[in-house]
Amino acid sequence: MLFTAENILLVGSILLFVSIIVGKTGYRFGVPALLLFLVVGMLFGSDGLGLQFHNAKEAQFIGMVALSIILFSGGMDTKFTEIKPILSPGIVLSTFGVLLTALFTGLFIWWLSGMSWTNIHLPLITSLLLASTMSSTDSASVFAILRSQKMNLKHNLRPMLELESGSNDPMAYMLTVVLIQLIQSSGMGASQIAFSFVIQFVVGAAAGYLLGKLAILMLNRLNIDNQSLYPILLLSFVFFTFSITDLMKGNGYLAVYIAGMMVGNNKIMHRKEIYTFMDGLTWLFQIIMFLCLGLLVNPHEMLEVAVVALLIGVFMIVIGRPLSIFLCLLPFGKRINMKSKMFVSWVGLRGAVPIIFATYPVVAGVPGADVIFNIVFFITILSLVIQGTTVSKVARIMGLSTPMEKTGNDFGVELPEDIDSDLRDVTVTREMLDAKGDTLKDMNLPQGTLVMIVKRDNEYLIPNGTLKLHVGDKLLLISEKTKE
Repeated sequence: MLFTAENILLVGSILLFVSIIVGKTGYRFGVPALLLFLVVGMLFGSDGLGLQFHNAKEAQFIGMVALSIILFSGGMDTKFTEIKPILSPGIVLSTFGVLLTALFTGLFIWWLSGMSWTNIHLPLITSLLLASTMSSTDSASVFAILRSQKMNLKHNLRPMLELESGSNDPMAYMLTVVLIQLIQSSGMGASQIAFSFVIQFVVGAAAGYLLGKLAILMLNRLNIDNQSLYPILLLSFVFFTFSITDLMKGNGYLAVYIAGMMVGNNKIMHRKEIYTFMDGLTWLFQIIMFLCLGLLVNPHEMLEVAVVALLIGVFMIVIGRPLSIFLCLLPFGKRINMKSKMFVSWVGLRGAVPIIFATYPVVAGVPGADVIFNIVFFITILSLVIQGTTVSKVARIMGLSTPMEKTGNDFGVELPEDIDSDLRDVTVTREMLDAKGDTLKDMNLPQGTLVMIVKRDNEYLIPNGTLKLHVGDKLLLISEKTKE
């Protein structure tokens, strides 16, 4: 069955529905939802129910759009105050960590290709290309797993992992593109390669910073009557930032991540509406991206390279990434302890990003591209199954997991950023009633603090001084913001 203009909405809606239901079921068993979306795509694909989707270029375009949104949204959630203490190790991991992982894994693949019993025989540059496509951790997988499982980690590990996964895709992308050019051309000089890397990083970072500033200015200065248009305005900036940076030979993925950080760490109009819109859109494109990649693969072809892919995957998990992490974090000494290094090594999740990067050799017609794609796909599934399902368990075993700090309030009420007040909720206890009395006027709240609303079971009550309080009532308090 082929996708046509007549059936694409029907088939697409069924795929989305099935993915969400399967994802909800899998969450109860600790299975990453993104892995299940990938499996749903495979089940509906050519080796399953027969949906035909074999266009790597279209999959690459869908992945590019999805990654732009995912990285921008991830940047919005990355707070400067959280990443400041781990900025140096995070940047080292997202650059040199990726480079070393690609180098170690590429040399292992090349050595493996020379064995007589293997069914792959890749030259050194192609081996390095294969390793480069999967050298970065997947931002969609890391963000989704850490946030869906509401994990908080000691020693600033959570912001370090999110910074690494959000900013290391550009390095893997550049390695992939440069190695493809190296294979297709008569040869590139070291100076050309170095210049290409510098331009991509410098232009990408500068464009992300400047266009992020411009997005903030537009959101706060444009007076749009319809508030629903503000998130759409921001979405247009996301795509503009990626495309204009790419036209200037910079790295678009780095630019959208930095632009997202700029927007997320500054005051903007209608923040709640924008965050809600971007969160929903991020999940939608994550599902679409994983479904498309699942449809694209032919599982029977993937099984042909299963043994070799298993060996490469185990090498990356057990040797390649840990060795890269320990070498990169060596200069930071005791700032990062052994358990933290081991945990960071374990959270080397592969996901949609490596598969999307593996479509670049296919589109470019690189010899052995199909083998590269199938190996990367197999290793992605292996990583999500082994690492993705055990992240929280490993954190608990190592004693690195801590309870998630409460943010916001149980009423779901937020104030505009320009209002200098705090909202918090308080649950009435027996001790409070015995000590102060059972009415609001007896509560003796601090000066400048008011009760906005009272929640009793599923009922909301308008507060007044004579309202009798019960044990378990929740009070929404508004007070003047404390001065630091």
